[in-house]
Amino acid sequence: MRGRGQYVGDIRMPKMQDVAFVRSPLAHARIRAIHVPEAYRDRVFTAADLDGVQPIRAVSGLPGFKVSEQPVLAVGKVRQVGELLAFCVAPTRAEAEDIAASIVLDLEELPAVHDMLAAREPGSALVHEHWGDNVFLETQVDVNFADALDAPIQVSRTISTARQCMAPIEGRGAVVHLDHRMDQLVVHSASQMPHIVRNGLSECLGIEQGRIRIVAPDVGGGFGYKGILLAEEICLAWLALRCGHPVRWLEDRREHLTANANCREHHYRITAYADRDGTLRGIDCEATVDSGAYSAYPFSACLEAAQVASILPGPYDFPSYRCRTWSVATNKCPILPYRGVARTGVCFALELVLDAVAREAGIEPWVVRAKNLVRPEQMPFDNITNKHFDSGDYPQALARALDAVDLPALRARQAAGEPDGRRVGLGLSIYCEQAAHGTSVYSGWGIPMVPGHEQAGARLTPDGGLELRIGAHSHGQGLETTLAQVAHEILGVPVARTHLVHGDTAMTPYSTGSWGSRVMVMAGGAVATACRELADRALAIGAHLLQAEISECRFAAGRVVGPTGDVSLEEIARTWYRRPQDLAPDVNPGGLEVTAGYKPQRDSGTFSYAAHAVVVAVDPDLGAVEILDYVIIEDGGVLVNPLVVDGQICGGLAQGIGTALYEEMAFDDRGQPLASTFADYLLPGAAEVPDPRIDHMETPSPYTQFGVKGIGEGGAIAPPAALANAINDALGPLGVEMLRSPMSQRRIVEAVLAARHRTAIGARAAA
Repeated sequence: MRGRGQYVGDIRMPKMQDVAFVRSPLAHARIRAIHVPEAYRDRVFTAADLDGVQPIRAVSGLPGFKVSEQPVLAVGKVRQVGELLAFCVAPTRAEAEDIAASIVLDLEELPAVHDMLAAREPGSALVHEHWGDNVFLETQVDVNFADALDAPIQVSRTISTARQCMAPIEGRGAVVHLDHRMDQLVVHSASQMPHIVRNGLSECLGIEQGRIRIVAPDVGGGFGYKGILLAEEICLAWLALRCGHPVRWLEDRREHLTANANCREHHYRITAYADRDGTLRGIDCEATVDSGAYSAYPFSACLEAAQVASILPGPYDFPSYRCRTWSVATNKCPILPYRGVARTGVCFALELVLDAVAREAGIEPWVVRAKNLVRPEQMPFDNITNKHFDSGDYPQALARALDAVDLPALRARQAAGEPDGRRVGLGLSIYCEQAAHGTSVYSGWGIPMVPGHEQAGARLTPDGGLELRIGAHSHGQGLETTLAQVAHEILGVPVARTHLVHGDTAMTPYSTGSWGSRVMVMAGGAVATACRELADRALAIGAHLLQAEISECRFAAGRVVGPTGDVSLEEIARTWYRRPQDLAPDVNPGGLEVTAGYKPQRDSGTFSYAAHAVVVAVDPDLGAVEILDYVIIEDGGVLVNPLVVDGQICGGLAQGIGTALYEEMAFDDRGQPLASTFADYLLPGAAEVPDPRIDHMETPSPYTQFGVKGIGEGGAIAPPAALANAINDALGPLGVEMLRSPMSQRRIVEAVLAARHRTAIGARAAA
């Protein structure tokens, strides 16, 4: 905010030139020809030029998964609007775009697959002809489902979430050059997973990883959008290896909105089975996810839908369950993990159907939740899909949320009515988030990325400062502060004297990066492990300087304390680096630099959770929704820095409100995206996002350093469900039930008008 950051767009290099891409204007078409003016032939490159470059392959080991090969530049046909056909290089972006505009495309349009449900039907056009259908992967879970079929309450709903764009402040981009002295390709990329990008680049370009260096400078928001290997990065890397000068591509907002990646498009047919008192007997669900045209590296197209089946039960304990899912290919850009990944859609479907159960049973929605939440005395708890909940008190979170909104007073207010004619409603939503997934989880997916031991480096400088090196990336999570706090807890080095190095594959240990709310658990645990070993080494040196036995000394607050005195880390560092003659003959030759690895005692993940309660006022004639109060009771285990946690929750809440009320990337029947600017694609602003009331609970994880859990995605998971339930609570007496996001003003007005029409028809029939 002070203008002192360095993003990809700030990087300037001598002789640097800009790249612009020629993108397909059609969603599905055969490529007949690409006509390049002769004057620009040396500045334009097509697939025929990329000799030896391999397609992007994001595979999965799950049975039945179909592989899509994404050519770096389209070959044979295009499968989405915005797919790369060629790239142009020129001294400026404007000149490169002029060259791109001169290229003539000869495309034969094919029927586009734009609806994921229709894509599963026989006779649908095929995105990948050799598959024979449009299904990347189908999964099924069935646990004692037949036992639920005689439940007295059976409530079914069809629920869907819209396709969204992630909309980080900074788009994607890369600056690439060849370091001739090192014979190394240096890629500056707006990436949250630099080591994974290096893996993918090496595979596609066919060069060894030692010749590739990925540098992720400041990154203006990731959210999953910055978590994949880009075809654009491969093109620039190929070009830099041949042209002898740096090249740059910066994604503009039109490219971002229309071409590069989406998220969230889910469809659920879900039935809840329950007793009359609200006790759940079982859940049955068919879930479809629109995965787009290609499987994105490294997460693959299986991640979203296959996760739905395993996480749909959420924080609830019930005996019977069945879920069938489909990952469907369509002529749209690929779907990526987005903050909350599959959990936002799952929470939306499950929490809405629980409110429907409450209405059918004639009880308050909170009663249904209270009867079915996993209880603290059950922890650690293995749920119906074998998710291992490490700790928590879900009923307490619900109780605190209800106390905060004063439910009796709110119901009295509803009964009295609003003087302006608006209707007030309360919505609840509870989720749990599996964070810091480990090897045991991701190895089962069989995708190109499996996390292992997270490593961190800790090094004392000659003057007693501390350098930390992590392979994960900090792009808004505040790791520079929180990891310095972890180190301070162990070594006593002031936070101001601790420097975090990250985002550079040449300077940091290997890591799968920042995703899945994993960094505080994994990188934090690795930093703690490295700092403890560093403290042990410092203790041995300090004991020698104090002429005491190690057993007589202790390390405390940045000093080694012995029987007759103490010595500071600064003195110990000065001795190691500048007065080695004063060291003991048997001193550890590793010195004051440690790289250590960490994995939790049980690496199946931590489970953070929260209860959200929101009060809204809805104008039934205008469809306008005002958020009057928003309460979040969250539990992220032991909090290293509550202020950073609050920032993560508030940022996630803003995105969740966007999902609930505003954001939608719609497509027409030719597969054309219908939003290309922020005039068409609506985002919430300051006036639409309230200041939430946040209450922290702390149930430590028994498996992690300090008892921490991941929390970074939680704020975005629950708001769509909470807001939908609040709107339905407000408009329920009118016969309105919203089951599709976003719940825009237009959709609310249409639902109210339809309900009034049904009421009028019923009245005439009764008369």
